[in-house]
Amino acid sequence: MQPIHTLDDFFIRSGADVSFYHMGRRVTPCPREALTALETGDAPWPEPWQGHARLGIVFRLGDMPEPAIWFLSLPLDEQGYLSPAQRDAFLQRLLETLGRNANTNKHEVDQNGAKQISDESAREVEHLMKDNPVAFTPSLPFQAMLNARATHDLGLPASQHLELIEAYISRQQTIDWQALGLQGVADFVVRMDDNQAQQLTGVLETLPVEMLHSLCYCLEHTALPTALVNALRDYGEQAAQQGDVETLCACVRAVGSSETTLVGEWYQQLLEDAHACGPDLLAAIAGRGWMHLEDNARLPLYLNRLAEDDRSDFGAVIRDLALIPRLRLPVIMLLRDAPEGSTIQQRLASIT
Repeated sequence: MQPIHTLDDFFIRSGADVSFYHMGRRVTPCPREALTALETGDAPWPEPWQGHARLGIVFRLGDMPEPAIWFLSLPLDEQGYLSPAQRDAFLQRLLETLGRNANTNKHEVDQNGAKQISDESAREVEHLMKDNPVAFTPSLPFQAMLNARATHDLGLPASQHLELIEAYISRQQTIDWQALGLQGVADFVVRMDDNQAQQLTGVLETLPVEMLHSLCYCLEHTALPTALVNALRDYGEQAAQQGDVETLCACVRAVGSSETTLVGEWYQQLLEDAHACGPDLLAAIAGRGWMHLEDNARLPLYLNRLAEDDRSDFGAVIRDLALIPRLRLPVIMLLRDAPEGSTIQQRLASIT
């Protein structure tokens, strides 16, 4: 029997039903091939966050009545490839929990040679994350979005809070927004159809600002229709005129996963306004809208704004951006070719 060297090996050999989700920059389905390529050293992690590959793993072993969830944060090297030591230690602990491969007498083997984990071992595996160095606790919006996506993908019902959100957005009932749960908002965003997106667009400007923030922190994980992007941009611009930076940044984040050119154009407009480019806005663009920095004009403008703002952690942000595979070379080239005496070169000199 072949030894288990990777997480992918474990899930293959255990016969688990498993789904993977990115949990770093946003909550989105993660192709299994991305984890396989990371663990074999064939490719860097596509969506790194603060030097780690953050992963949500939803799986069912044996006769588990409900799927278990692991949140793993795997360290990456300076080029975005796996630094395997902590992953290896986690696997070692996992195999010890299951009694290693030698305990085949405690497991049944199916026709494909995969072990069927006993109920007792399955419970032990489910609790493995306690006091585990590679485990992490996502923010509440990330937890809500992971639960919403996983239940949707597994064909399970949404939370009981969804109906209230649907009634609130459609204006079918008069509901105090404070009674609406974050999980319901996440379920609504994941299951939102074209008609509901149109309803949301129509009522967006009437939403209390606190409700809008919760909505934005869920919308940032999914691509949005053009009309909704425009409505969020209008809301964000109005907030900016009133000096409400938090709401502006929430709207900037909310549209970040949308591929429409409107997002890039708005980011460009914001970056061209020196008064708008505080550290919170720059962080919002890099954290959720990094795809729109893959532009020959927008990326150098972004790096210049970042360098000009003494409040921003220039070194941390550029290291984070340079780990994103599609941005790595453009970022490195722009830093290398920064003019003598430029703000970028001065900031680089201060961190080296």
